[in-house]
Amino acid sequence: MSTTRKTRFSRRIPDHVTDEIVNVLSANSKKYFGFNDMFERVYENLKERNAVSGGEEMLRLRAYEKLQNLVTRGLVEKKGKEYKALARIQEASSAAMAAAAEKAAQAAQAAQAAK
Repeated sequence: MSTTRKTRFSRRIPDHVTDEIVNVLSANSKKYFGFNDMFERVYENLKERNAVSGGEEMLRLRAYEKLQNLVTRGLVEKKGKEYKALARIQEASSAAMAAAAEKAAQAAQAAQAAK
């Protein structure tokens, strides 16, 4: 019996860029944002939290990549060059992902204890 291995790299620390994208889009969930408008809000929020590193251009690239991942996952709607949050956008936040990981760990422990 072979075991499946997770080949994707996953970061264990909170993802501040994705969290800010989620915050900006979910605060105005009925509004469509152009990428530049959304990025300016994300950048300002990250500067306030002192969580900006690597320069603005690198952050812009990371934010665009993370936004496209949210579109691929079906959490953000893309209409032309504008983006709008969908109902499940909070699933992408670090807090929601940590809660899901904790729930999975508890389920694994319960399964192990049942053996």
